[in-house]
Amino acid sequence: MGMEFGIYSFGDIHQDPQSGTRVSVEQNLADTIERIRLADATGIDYFGLGEHHRPDYSISAPATVLAAAATVTSRIKLGSAVTVLSTEDPVRVFQQFATIDLLSHGRAELVAGRGSFIESFPIFGADLQDYDALYAEKLDLLLTLNEEEFVTWSGRFRPALANQQILPRPSAGGDFPGKLDIWIATGGNPESSARAGALGVPVSYAIIGGLPERFAPLFDLYRRSAEQHGHDPATLRTAIACPGFVGTDSRAAKDAFFPYWIDSMARISAERGFATPTRETYDDMVGPRGAIFAGSPDEVADKIVRTHGHLGMDRVGLQMDWSGVPQPMMLESIELYATEVAPRVRKALASGR
Repeated sequence: MGMEFGIYSFGDIHQDPQSGTRVSVEQNLADTIERIRLADATGIDYFGLGEHHRPDYSISAPATVLAAAATVTSRIKLGSAVTVLSTEDPVRVFQQFATIDLLSHGRAELVAGRGSFIESFPIFGADLQDYDALYAEKLDLLLTLNEEEFVTWSGRFRPALANQQILPRPSAGGDFPGKLDIWIATGGNPESSARAGALGVPVSYAIIGGLPERFAPLFDLYRRSAEQHGHDPATLRTAIACPGFVGTDSRAAKDAFFPYWIDSMARISAERGFATPTRETYDDMVGPRGAIFAGSPDEVADKIVRTHGHLGMDRVGLQMDWSGVPQPMMLESIELYATEVAPRVRKALASGR
């Protein structure tokens, strides 16, 4: 199982902190498809789209955008990052992603999580008091749908199913014939790691701050939980999702990415009552051990290799478009990531570094 390289996006449409301009939702969606096409053409393995229901993001229905991307790509895996399963109907989610899988001939992924924001709860009439119970129950139904075409199931939050046939079924092609490739996403909750291991499903960790190496105990917990429940940890896939940006020059790349990263982080920190990050914070995080994978191709590759030594992850995904990084910068970063970073990492890992 070789290292995979991914990109993920929420469709940021913040006002550009450098130019003061704002890209429309319509233009951002077009730009997103162009980015996915370039990622596919240059050899990136995965592109994930997140779900948000806020004015600063363009993508509230990632399955629709992924379906569009499926028709203009040929090899890249396409998935959510994440599907906020707690406020979705698992039957409709399964049908949507099975359709994407058919359109893409087996390239769909479904990454299920609680989500980093809670704005979907009032929109879809879900009670935050049921936060954990909603997710657990809906994940159970989703995994059942993936295993069985005719489903009998009952729970608290959704009408029961009595031998109902759920269609369409996923593609017979791809790496998982007749099934969806379903992952669990977490921001570092130990319970989520243990659950993913017990269920024997892949797990993706969102690491947007601190030191990625500190997630090693969670990776260990995931693998131990898998083994305790009869799954072979060696066959289960793990991923990390981090901020990142690649440029030809180290300092220029870090300086170019900083205004966009700090703009988003200052907004999120204010909303959540956290201390506002500083340039010093940023410089620490783009350092060799930090969670921001920004810099020259050599630097970013070295950090991925170093992080792999701590975590042993199978995929690294970078979010490059914080606060609407302009399209020309995005396209250059994607190309460098695919053609300069990925080969360096693969060579280093093959040589046992």
